[in-house]
Amino acid sequence: MRSLLAAVAEDDEVARFLDWPGDFDLRRRDHVEEVHLASGAALEGFAGDGAGGTYFFCGDGGEERPVLYADSEGGATLVAVGVPELLRLLLVAPWWRSCRSFTAEESAALAAEYLEDMPDLAVRRDRAAAALGLELPAEADALARLHEVATGVGREFVLILTPENEPYEPLIKP
Repeated sequence: MRSLLAAVAEDDEVARFLDWPGDFDLRRRDHVEEVHLASGAALEGFAGDGAGGTYFFCGDGGEERPVLYADSEGGATLVAVGVPELLRLLLVAPWWRSCRSFTAEESAALAAEYLEDMPDLAVRRDRAAAALGLELPAEADALARLHEVATGVGREFVLILTPENEPYEPLIKP
């Protein structure tokens, strides 16, 4: 079975959608700072965003590994358990970084801003999901899962700024 990340890399339309509005680029793998996990588990950057943030696999294995996102400002959080969950989040709620209260109202306001700039967002999202063979959850479900992962199992994934041996701040708090 072909990996989802390989499928993204091979499909220009999917890669463009994930790049914007998803702000997820497989060519940006290097983080701006030297970091490690407090647990000592393996950490592998595999994608990034335009502002210097990085998506990391945690631990050993393949695309089923937990995915941690670290921004360039010293914040980090576990965002998904596996690539399928991450891609569903990016497809359904690319504005997740701005969603702090996780309410339907907040998400709807953010979605409206994106739709203003990209009226065909839903059509492009659905084409990308179909190309990847992903069934998409409702926006509220994707955001609830993000919050559950970040504040549940995510507490075990503490990113450390190596030179200062200081932890990153959690991006999502309980």
